[in-house]
Amino acid sequence: MNTLNPALVTERAAQRLPRLALLLFCAAFVLPGLFGRDPWKNAELSAFGVMVGISEGRVPWLSPTLGGLPTDAVLLPHWIGALSISLFSPWLDPAFAARVPFALLLALTLVFTWYTTYQLARTEAAQPLAFAFGGEAPMVDYARAMADGALLALIATLGLLQLGHETTPELSQLFAVTIFLWSLAAAPFRHGRARVAVLVALPLLACSGAPAIAVGIGAAGALVCARSHYDEARGFAWWVAASALLAALLSSLFGLWAWRVGVRAEASQALQLARLLLWFLWPAWPLALWTLWRWRRQLLKRHVSVPLASVLVALVACVVMGGADRALMLALPGLAVLAAFALPTLKRSAAAAVDWFSVFFFSGCAIAIWVVYVAMQTGTPSRIAANVAKLAPGYPAPRIWFAVSAAVVATLAWLWLVRWRTGRHQHALWKSLVLSAGGVALNWLLLMTLWLPLLDYARSYRPLVRLVAEHVPPQACLRAPGVSRAAVSAMEYFGRWPVDARALANGGCEYMLRQGSIGSVPGAVEGWHMLTTLRRPTDREELFVVYRRGGKP
Repeated sequence: MNTLNPALVTERAAQRLPRLALLLFCAAFVLPGLFGRDPWKNAELSAFGVMVGISEGRVPWLSPTLGGLPTDAVLLPHWIGALSISLFSPWLDPAFAARVPFALLLALTLVFTWYTTYQLARTEAAQPLAFAFGGEAPMVDYARAMADGALLALIATLGLLQLGHETTPELSQLFAVTIFLWSLAAAPFRHGRARVAVLVALPLLACSGAPAIAVGIGAAGALVCARSHYDEARGFAWWVAASALLAALLSSLFGLWAWRVGVRAEASQALQLARLLLWFLWPAWPLALWTLWRWRRQLLKRHVSVPLASVLVALVACVVMGGADRALMLALPGLAVLAAFALPTLKRSAAAAVDWFSVFFFSGCAIAIWVVYVAMQTGTPSRIAANVAKLAPGYPAPRIWFAVSAAVVATLAWLWLVRWRTGRHQHALWKSLVLSAGGVALNWLLLMTLWLPLLDYARSYRPLVRLVAEHVPPQACLRAPGVSRAAVSAMEYFGRWPVDARALANGGCEYMLRQGSIGSVPGAVEGWHMLTTLRRPTDREELFVVYRRGGKP
């Protein structure tokens, strides 16, 4: 057997995932969390505060502020959210309107990951070995099956769940990285489109808040193209270099360079980073490592080197930034592509182990979600109901029948999927990832239906704003020195108070809000009378103290 190519794929194994099933997987992953919730603390609420302030004209477009303080927010992603709010106002809730374009970016990330893998799987080096008497997979069918596997691997990756559904600049960074990967993959086949894509990708990545990653991934991409066996790809290296140079120029012009180095030579940080890598990249990382081992004789070939370059740059950025999960998220598209190329070489025992782990783990998680929901609604089991009441005091536990119906349908679909996969004679390449992706989609949908009111109550600042409103009248000027950006955004949006977060010496507001913790409670302030101490019902650490000007300190 030719050790340079370890892939053996029959014609029957190269069947593609039915398009309706693929669309349902994507819908079950993208749509839950889009509806019926507030912006959550901390990063999402802070970003939303800037977006809604721009859309309402309270802060300037070129230098947005929160509570009168300048922010380090990158402009382009916040402009996208602000434009969406302005476009759909007043027909849609601003929080939902801001999420719409970012949900579209997530959907496009899935699409471009599919097409990236499709283009790479069509290259000569990625093709499976031909059989002596025929029956090997046709090139197009093989490429489609591999692309389906990469899409399932991306959906199954745990790190994309929360961060991929937030209204934050990191989602536009993820989209830009995926466009860049597609441009490299398509360079030998789609010359004009690939050039346009690469000239857009790296400037977009830089203008979304990751200029150093844009330059780094551009340099790695140019090197990969320069060493390619395709003449078109070698010529494409100049376009990649031009895009990286354009990204660097834009970063310098708009002051986007911001070094967030946080690495420390400590055992605790190394352990924390290892834990992050293990769960954040699961289940793609073991498959990606298997790809690097089985295709080790072809590490410089495009189907391995293109995704590997982006993964390495994102990993270095994560380490340099002290284990930043938002930087690590940029490795996920490339990691999903690498994971797909493990599928033709995966042993049957390894595939079975992945399947049974997925069945037990995700079924157990789904059962736990249902049990807690039943306890919230009926009080049985009483111990679980008491724990929920203790962790979320005052939670009303509403019953939303549409959400319950969607959760029931999703659970039945999961049972059917488990029965299908554990049946015999399943030959498709992507079969080893269908349960992982389905389990992630199922549990995310259950959380965003059955548990959404509880999670919204726990992660939203709206309950705190209601408490503050009992002491601060509407439209009253509210000072908030030292208060977090997320809390300032909540006071401005939910409370509709004009908030001034600058130093105490500035302004003349009648009311003031200060933030502390259980171990560090804000004390008396000269010239201000302490009215009350408040806390979000589900937060055991944060404290907020409300003051009124005048009276004894």
